[in-house]
Amino acid sequence: MSREDRTIRRATASDARALAELRHEFRAGIAPPIEPREAFVTRCSAWMAGALGGSGAHWQCWVACAGADIVGCVWLLRLPKIPNPVGEAESHGYVTNLYVRAPFRGGTGSGLLEAALAWCRAERVDSVILWPTPESRTLYARHGFRGGDDLMELSISG
Repeated sequence: MSREDRTIRRATASDARALAELRHEFRAGIAPPIEPREAFVTRCSAWMAGALGGSGAHWQCWVACAGADIVGCVWLLRLPKIPNPVGEAESHGYVTNLYVRAPFRGGTGSGLLEAALAWCRAERVDSVILWPTPESRTLYARHGFRGGDDLMELSISG
């Protein structure tokens, strides 16, 4: 499937099970699970549905789709700052769980990250932070993130 056949859209609570399955796939590829797959997917699905379904939710998620299948995602948590009387943005963003299934890599991760960063710009987020894996560090650097081996940051508003 070509890159043109993939779409990126905002996730909804109805995507929770597919997102939980992706989360399991992603993390089980890093370390052996200590919880049975179905138990994890059930528990994680409930959490994700709640995170995406509430009004005023701080969590946002974008998914990459190949046809009807979700093949990647990125999550962003909006972190509110204390109100400020000057013209400074009043929130930060935390990017996490950017994952794309191997056959669909090659631009899909960048598309997901761009969707999250576009939302941050539109919502006047001050800066975005993340903890990269060694493999993802170059992706984030290409999008302007700076930092060391642990924490990386991108200033959105200034």
